[in-house]
Amino acid sequence: MPFDITLPQKIVGLISTISIMDILEILLVAIIFYKLYKMIEGTRAITLVKGILVLFAMNFICSAILNLPLLSWIFERLTTWLFILLPIIFQPELRRTLERLGQGRFLFEERGISLEEEEAQKITAELVKAAKSLSATKTGALLVIERKMGLNDIADTGIKMDAIITSELLQNVFFVNTPLHDGAAIVRGKRLFSAGCLLPLTEKRELSKELGTRHRAAIGMSESSDALILVVSEETGTISIAENGKLSRRLDEEKLTKKLLPIFRNTHRDKNFFMDFLMKWRSDSDKKT
Repeated sequence: MPFDITLPQKIVGLISTISIMDILEILLVAIIFYKLYKMIEGTRAITLVKGILVLFAMNFICSAILNLPLLSWIFERLTTWLFILLPIIFQPELRRTLERLGQGRFLFEERGISLEEEEAQKITAELVKAAKSLSATKTGALLVIERKMGLNDIADTGIKMDAIITSELLQNVFFVNTPLHDGAAIVRGKRLFSAGCLLPLTEKRELSKELGTRHRAAIGMSESSDALILVVSEETGTISIAENGKLSRRLDEEKLTKKLLPIFRNTHRDKNFFMDFLMKWRSDSDKKT
Protein backbone atom coordinates (compact mmCIF):
# COMPACT_ATOMS: atom_id res chain seq x y z
CA MET A 1 0.00 0.00 0.00
CA PRO A 2 1.32 3.49 -0.82
CA PHE A 3 0.01 4.92 2.46
CA ASP A 4 1.12 4.01 5.98
CA ILE A 5 -2.14 3.46 7.90
CA THR A 6 -0.27 3.14 11.23
CA LEU A 7 0.78 6.80 11.27
CA PRO A 8 -2.57 8.22 12.40
CA GLN A 9 -2.74 5.59 15.15
CA LYS A 10 0.67 6.66 16.42
CA ILE A 11 -0.39 10.28 16.40
CA VAL A 12 -3.59 9.48 18.26
CA GLY A 13 -1.62 7.46 20.80
CA LEU A 14 0.81 10.32 21.30
CA ILE A 15 -1.97 12.87 21.76
CA SER A 16 -3.72 10.64 24.27
CA THR A 17 -0.65 10.78 26.54
CA ILE A 18 -0.74 14.60 26.70
CA SER A 19 -2.59 15.97 29.72
CA ILE A 20 -3.92 19.45 30.45
CA MET A 21 -1.00 20.06 32.83
CA ASP A 22 1.43 19.24 30.00
CA ILE A 23 -0.23 21.85 27.80
CA LEU A 24 -0.13 24.45 30.59
CA GLU A 25 3.53 23.68 31.23
CA ILE A 26 4.38 24.11 27.55
CA LEU A 27 2.52 27.43 27.43
CA LEU A 28 4.28 28.66 30.58
CA VAL A 29 7.71 27.72 29.23
CA ALA A 30 6.87 29.46 25.94
CA ILE A 31 5.83 32.63 27.79
CA ILE A 32 9.01 32.61 29.88
CA PHE A 33 11.23 32.22 26.83
CA TYR A 34 9.28 34.94 25.01
CA LYS A 35 9.70 37.33 27.94
CA LEU A 36 13.42 36.56 28.12
CA TYR A 37 13.75 37.20 24.39
CA LYS A 38 11.89 40.53 24.63
CA MET A 39 14.21 41.59 27.45
CA ILE A 40 17.38 41.03 25.40
CA GLU A 41 15.92 42.09 22.05
CA GLY A 42 17.79 45.09 20.66
CA THR A 43 20.67 44.75 23.14
CA ARG A 44 24.16 43.30 22.83
CA ALA A 45 22.91 40.17 24.57
CA ILE A 46 21.02 39.03 21.45
CA THR A 47 24.31 39.01 19.51
CA LEU A 48 25.95 36.98 22.28
CA VAL A 49 23.07 34.48 22.18
CA LYS A 50 23.55 34.06 18.42
CA GLY A 51 27.27 33.45 18.99
CA ILE A 52 26.51 30.79 21.60
CA LEU A 53 24.08 29.06 19.22
CA VAL A 54 26.72 29.07 16.48
CA LEU A 55 29.22 27.54 18.91
CA PHE A 56 26.79 24.73 19.82
CA ALA A 57 26.01 24.12 16.14
CA MET A 58 29.71 23.83 15.27
CA ASN A 59 30.24 21.43 18.17
CA PHE A 60 27.38 19.23 16.93
CA ILE A 61 28.66 19.26 13.33
CA CYS A 62 32.23 18.37 14.32
CA SER A 63 31.29 15.59 16.74
CA ALA A 64 28.11 14.01 15.34
CA ILE A 65 28.37 14.58 11.59
CA LEU A 66 32.01 15.05 10.55
CA ASN A 67 33.48 13.01 13.42
CA LEU A 68 36.47 15.31 13.98
CA PRO A 69 37.79 14.37 17.44
CA LEU A 70 40.27 17.24 17.91
CA LEU A 71 37.81 20.02 17.00
CA SER A 72 35.10 18.25 18.98
CA TRP A 73 37.37 18.21 22.07
CA ILE A 74 38.13 21.94 21.64
CA PHE A 75 34.47 22.89 21.34
CA GLU A 76 33.56 20.75 24.34
CA ARG A 77 36.14 22.60 26.45
CA LEU A 78 34.87 25.95 25.16
CA THR A 79 31.32 24.96 26.03
CA THR A 80 32.37 24.03 29.58
CA TRP A 81 34.07 27.40 30.10
CA LEU A 82 31.11 29.14 28.50
CA PHE A 83 28.72 27.94 31.20
CA ILE A 84 31.10 29.33 33.82
CA LEU A 85 31.30 32.70 32.05
CA LEU A 86 27.57 33.04 31.32
CA PRO A 87 26.69 34.83 34.62
CA ILE A 88 29.46 37.36 33.91
CA ILE A 89 28.55 37.87 30.25
CA PHE A 90 24.83 38.33 30.94
CA GLN A 91 25.20 40.19 34.25
CA PRO A 92 23.06 43.23 33.21
CA GLU A 93 20.29 41.02 31.84
CA LEU A 94 20.32 38.73 34.89
CA ARG A 95 20.13 41.72 37.22
CA ARG A 96 17.22 43.16 35.26
CA THR A 97 15.38 39.83 35.33
CA LEU A 98 15.82 39.48 39.10
CA GLU A 99 14.56 43.05 39.59
CA ARG A 100 11.46 42.24 37.56
CA LEU A 101 10.88 39.06 39.57
CA GLY A 102 11.23 40.92 42.84
CA GLN A 103 8.68 43.51 41.73
CA GLY A 104 6.28 40.94 40.24
CA ARG A 105 6.68 42.35 36.72
CA PHE A 106 8.27 39.44 34.87
CA LEU A 107 5.07 37.93 33.44
CA PHE A 108 2.62 40.76 34.06
CA GLU A 109 3.55 44.41 34.06
CA GLU A 110 1.60 47.07 35.89
CA ARG A 111 2.15 50.47 34.37
CA GLY A 112 0.91 53.91 35.23
CA ILE A 113 1.31 56.31 38.12
CA SER A 114 -2.35 56.40 39.14
CA LEU A 115 -3.16 60.12 39.06
CA GLU A 116 -6.67 61.41 38.61
CA GLU A 117 -7.62 62.42 35.08
CA GLU A 118 -7.43 66.17 35.74
CA GLU A 119 -4.03 65.89 37.43
CA ALA A 120 -2.73 63.61 34.68
CA GLN A 121 -3.73 66.07 31.97
CA LYS A 122 -2.24 68.99 33.91
CA ILE A 123 1.14 67.29 34.45
CA THR A 124 1.23 66.14 30.82
CA ALA A 125 0.46 69.67 29.60
CA GLU A 126 3.27 71.11 31.73
CA LEU A 127 5.76 68.54 30.45
CA VAL A 128 4.75 69.10 26.82
CA LYS A 129 4.90 72.88 27.26
CA ALA A 130 8.37 72.64 28.79
CA ALA A 131 9.58 70.31 26.03
CA LYS A 132 8.31 72.69 23.33
CA SER A 133 10.00 75.70 24.97
CA LEU A 134 13.29 73.85 25.43
CA SER A 135 13.12 72.60 21.85
CA ALA A 136 12.48 76.09 20.48
CA THR A 137 15.60 77.44 22.22
CA LYS A 138 17.63 74.25 21.54
CA THR A 139 18.21 73.74 25.24
CA GLY A 140 19.31 70.21 26.03
CA ALA A 141 17.15 68.31 28.53
CA LEU A 142 16.92 64.81 29.96
CA LEU A 143 13.78 63.94 31.93
CA VAL A 144 13.19 60.51 33.50
CA ILE A 145 9.56 59.65 34.30
CA GLU A 146 9.46 56.99 37.00
CA ARG A 147 6.96 54.16 36.74
CA LYS A 148 6.69 50.98 38.80
CA MET A 149 10.43 50.52 39.37
CA GLY A 150 11.88 52.82 42.02
CA LEU A 151 14.82 55.02 41.00
CA ASN A 152 16.14 56.08 44.39
CA ASP A 153 19.66 54.94 43.51
CA ILE A 154 19.65 57.19 40.44
CA ALA A 155 18.07 60.07 42.38
CA ASP A 156 20.85 59.85 44.98
CA THR A 157 23.40 60.84 42.33
CA GLY A 158 21.74 64.25 41.95
CA ILE A 159 20.10 66.98 44.03
CA LYS A 160 16.79 66.21 45.77
CA MET A 161 14.10 68.78 44.94
CA ASP A 162 10.61 67.34 45.56
CA ALA A 163 8.81 70.22 43.81
CA ILE A 164 5.50 70.45 41.97
CA ILE A 165 6.11 70.15 38.23
CA THR A 166 5.65 73.30 36.15
CA SER A 167 6.97 74.27 32.76
CA GLU A 168 8.84 77.22 34.25
CA LEU A 169 10.55 75.01 36.85
CA LEU A 170 11.77 72.56 34.21
CA GLN A 171 13.06 75.37 32.00
CA ASN A 172 15.02 76.78 34.95
CA VAL A 173 16.45 73.36 35.81
CA PHE A 174 17.79 72.84 32.29
CA PHE A 175 18.85 76.45 31.70
CA VAL A 176 22.29 76.55 30.07
CA ASN A 177 25.36 76.87 32.33
CA THR A 178 23.45 76.10 35.52
CA PRO A 179 24.70 73.32 37.87
CA LEU A 180 21.78 71.00 37.00
CA HIS A 181 21.79 71.55 33.24
CA ASP A 182 23.90 68.58 32.18
CA GLY A 183 22.24 66.01 34.44
CA ALA A 184 18.90 64.22 34.27
CA ALA A 185 15.77 65.15 36.22
CA ILE A 186 13.50 62.49 37.71
CA VAL A 187 9.72 62.85 37.75
CA ARG A 188 7.88 60.88 40.42
CA GLY A 189 4.11 61.23 40.09
CA LYS A 190 3.28 64.92 39.88
CA ARG A 191 6.55 66.09 41.47
CA LEU A 192 10.07 66.73 40.27
CA PHE A 193 11.86 64.41 42.67
CA SER A 194 15.52 65.01 41.82
CA ALA A 195 17.72 66.81 39.27
CA GLY A 196 21.32 66.70 38.10
CA CYS A 197 21.30 62.89 38.17
CA LEU A 198 23.73 60.57 36.38
CA LEU A 199 22.31 57.88 34.08
CA PRO A 200 23.94 54.70 32.75
CA LEU A 201 24.97 54.84 29.09
CA THR A 202 23.78 52.22 26.64
CA GLU A 203 26.32 49.75 25.27
CA LYS A 204 24.68 49.55 21.86
CA ARG A 205 27.21 50.12 19.11
CA GLU A 206 24.83 50.31 16.16
CA LEU A 207 23.30 53.65 17.17
CA SER A 208 23.49 56.61 14.82
CA LYS A 209 26.59 58.75 15.28
CA GLU A 210 24.45 61.87 15.42
CA LEU A 211 23.07 60.74 18.80
CA GLY A 212 24.92 62.39 21.65
CA THR A 213 25.52 61.50 25.29
CA ARG A 214 21.98 62.51 26.34
CA HIS A 215 20.35 60.12 23.91
CA ARG A 216 22.71 57.29 24.84
CA ALA A 217 22.02 57.91 28.53
CA ALA A 218 18.27 57.90 27.85
CA ILE A 219 18.47 54.56 26.01
CA GLY A 220 20.71 53.11 28.71
CA MET A 221 18.26 54.15 31.43
CA SER A 222 15.33 52.65 29.52
CA GLU A 223 17.24 49.37 29.16
CA SER A 224 17.80 49.04 32.92
CA SER A 225 14.37 50.23 34.12
CA ASP A 226 10.74 50.60 33.07
CA ALA A 227 11.02 54.41 33.08
CA LEU A 228 10.14 56.59 30.11
CA ILE A 229 12.83 59.14 29.28
CA LEU A 230 12.15 62.42 27.51
CA VAL A 231 15.11 63.93 25.62
CA VAL A 232 15.52 67.34 24.00
CA SER A 233 18.52 67.62 21.70
CA GLU A 234 20.87 70.53 22.33
CA GLU A 235 22.09 70.50 18.71
CA THR A 236 18.79 70.25 16.80
CA GLY A 237 16.06 70.81 19.39
CA THR A 238 14.51 67.46 18.42
CA ILE A 239 12.21 65.90 21.02
CA SER A 240 12.64 62.15 21.57
CA ILE A 241 11.32 59.44 23.88
CA ALA A 242 13.33 56.40 25.07
CA GLU A 243 11.39 53.36 26.27
CA ASN A 244 12.35 49.70 26.65
CA GLY A 245 15.72 50.29 25.00
CA LYS A 246 14.22 51.96 21.91
CA LEU A 247 14.28 55.60 20.87
CA SER A 248 11.36 57.40 19.18
CA ARG A 249 12.57 60.65 17.59
CA ARG A 250 11.12 63.85 16.13
CA LEU A 251 7.96 63.91 18.21
CA ASP A 252 5.51 66.79 17.81
CA GLU A 253 3.10 68.06 20.47
CA GLU A 254 0.37 65.56 19.61
CA LYS A 255 2.63 62.50 19.57
CA LEU A 256 4.36 63.58 22.77
CA THR A 257 1.01 63.97 24.55
CA LYS A 258 -0.07 60.50 23.43
CA LYS A 259 3.14 59.10 24.86
CA LEU A 260 3.02 60.89 28.20
CA LEU A 261 -0.67 61.04 29.15
CA PRO A 262 -1.27 57.25 29.50
CA ILE A 263 1.63 57.01 31.97
CA PHE A 264 -0.06 59.29 34.50
CA ARG A 265 -3.66 58.19 33.96
CA ASN A 266 -5.23 56.03 36.65
CA THR A 267 -7.41 54.33 34.00
CA HIS A 268 -4.33 53.15 32.07
CA ARG A 269 -3.15 50.85 34.78
CA ASP A 270 -3.26 47.24 33.58
CA LYS A 271 -5.72 45.10 35.46
CA ASN A 272 -4.93 41.46 35.95
CA PHE A 273 -6.99 39.15 38.11
CA PHE A 274 -4.10 36.81 38.83
CA MET A 275 -1.74 39.60 39.88
CA ASP A 276 -4.43 41.30 42.00
CA PHE A 277 -5.07 38.01 43.79
CA LEU A 278 -1.35 37.42 44.29
CA MET A 279 -0.75 40.92 45.67
CA LYS A 280 -3.73 40.59 48.03
CA TRP A 281 -2.52 37.19 49.22
CA ARG A 282 0.98 38.55 49.84
CA SER A 283 -0.45 41.52 51.74
CA ASP A 284 -2.60 39.24 53.94
CA SER A 285 0.40 37.01 54.62
CA ASP A 286 2.48 40.00 55.72
CA LYS A 287 -0.26 41.08 58.12
CA LYS A 288 -0.43 37.62 59.70
CA THR A 289 3.32 37.53 60.24
